[in-house]
Amino acid sequence: MRPATETKNLFGRCDMRRGTVFVLSVLALVAFGLAAWGEGERVLRITFAWPTYIDPAIGSDFSSSSAFVNLYDTLVYPDVNGDPQPHVAVKWEVSEDGTVWTFYLRDDVYFHDGTPLTAEDVKFSMDRITTIGQGYGFLFVDRVVKTEVVDDYTVRFYLKEPFGPFLTTLYRLYIVNKDLVEANIKRPGPYGEWGDYGTEFLLTHDAGSGPYMVKEFRTEEELVMVKNPDYWLPIPEEAPDVVRFIGTTEPATIRTMMARRELEISDQWQPQEAWKALDAIEGVEITSFFPGTSFYLMLHTRKPPTDDIHFRRAMAWAFDYETVIRDIFPGSIQSRGPVAQSLPGHDPTVFQFHRDLDKAREELQKSKYYDQLDQIEVEYHWIAEVPDEEKVALLFMANMAEIGINVKVVKVPWMSVVEEMAQMETSPNIVSIFVAPHYPEAGSILESRYHSSSAPTWEQNEWLLDETFDKMLEDALATVDREERFRKYAELQHYIVDLCPSIFLFDQVEKHAYQAAYIDWPAARGEVIPVMGYNMAARFIKVYPEKREALLKGG
Repeated sequence: MRPATETKNLFGRCDMRRGTVFVLSVLALVAFGLAAWGEGERVLRITFAWPTYIDPAIGSDFSSSSAFVNLYDTLVYPDVNGDPQPHVAVKWEVSEDGTVWTFYLRDDVYFHDGTPLTAEDVKFSMDRITTIGQGYGFLFVDRVVKTEVVDDYTVRFYLKEPFGPFLTTLYRLYIVNKDLVEANIKRPGPYGEWGDYGTEFLLTHDAGSGPYMVKEFRTEEELVMVKNPDYWLPIPEEAPDVVRFIGTTEPATIRTMMARRELEISDQWQPQEAWKALDAIEGVEITSFFPGTSFYLMLHTRKPPTDDIHFRRAMAWAFDYETVIRDIFPGSIQSRGPVAQSLPGHDPTVFQFHRDLDKAREELQKSKYYDQLDQIEVEYHWIAEVPDEEKVALLFMANMAEIGINVKVVKVPWMSVVEEMAQMETSPNIVSIFVAPHYPEAGSILESRYHSSSAPTWEQNEWLLDETFDKMLEDALATVDREERFRKYAELQHYIVDLCPSIFLFDQVEKHAYQAAYIDWPAARGEVIPVMGYNMAARFIKVYPEKREALLKGG
């Protein structure tokens, strides 16, 4: 990394004025926004932390999932309770032992290029995501052993063993156009006869049948989607004609664009002072809801000194949770274990740490590092795109200093965090992270956060690699009876808390600023779908250009 004195501005000169690049970036975004709204056109612009991956076999974060919901269709679709409703599949059957699932498809769904969606496309999509093994692939790898095309509009999945939440995991099987992907495969590639499996093509193009289509995708900057005029479900006239996902979370940029009516919905990562400023803008309101997301400090259990359970427990006892939920992320609630309290399957009896310096010192004295505190350092990485995470990091550093633990706080861009967590050796002692469930059940979080299969992903810096936990979780997920499955989830939550591989800070209240004066957003009205990305389905959001014009004219 260059020192600050060598930072380049947009004209190529060295410039020590810290705001130069930022100011020009703001002006560029605002200028773009002013040019983006054609006369009478309905435009919906939303900001996200970047990057965004629009290949449904690659992405799995918030912005990527929000893109999938707009570009692709799924067999089933979640309602506001998280329950599966018919979508491309009109009905389904499951065998008595829970291992064979048969889905009957609609015959009137077409991809964006006019190709009919059939069972062959569903099979291809499942085979592709399980072969690539990235993104949401972990939900199906080693579970779906075979996908069979029964006829053009009937598809059958064979599972290795029963999987209780299988139906809701299908919210993440986004159906791709087999013919289009095959036509754009590059060979040779990492997937044998399948070459690159179309991954290069799907970096910037879609192969979906969803309500919106990719018009343009500038990597690291912006995704532009346009309404699909031939979508098989009715789309209200008031739904946006154009949807733009913009890659920025910079507070001043967000405020400027909101004030000039060049942004309809903000990202969720604004600092508290920014929320106050946004709320003061006429016509802009702040909405908040609990999406099942929690904020964790992920403690590397294989790297000194956080490999010591007593050291980890000492930190958990020393942290000031109350200040975080009162001053830094107000409205949130302190977590009780690894599963958000709003998520089905959460156990309300699980142990909850609180700040107690005496107990923290008692645990620290039991640690094998107690006599080496002046020689060791805990490295803590926080996500650069979420400014309030720095406040949590600095509070943590101050809290730990009270018991003699030295903490080094490092600001790291999100993409770099993803890369470093891919290997045990490059993962730091601590990473602060927001994690949402991939399907609306406790098992989703328990698997993505702590199962050994997720260790080299951004969702698990803990590197738990616990065979006992893995077997317990696999048994729970294989339990078809929901009540019994939830009982097993409860045991797992107690097991995790006893190991203290994470510091469970709070269940997030997700906040967004939005243009309440001229858009109608179901999530802001309380119609919240508890599955990440689905609340950004643009076909349900209504935009009123005439009301926007009235605001711009001061009417």
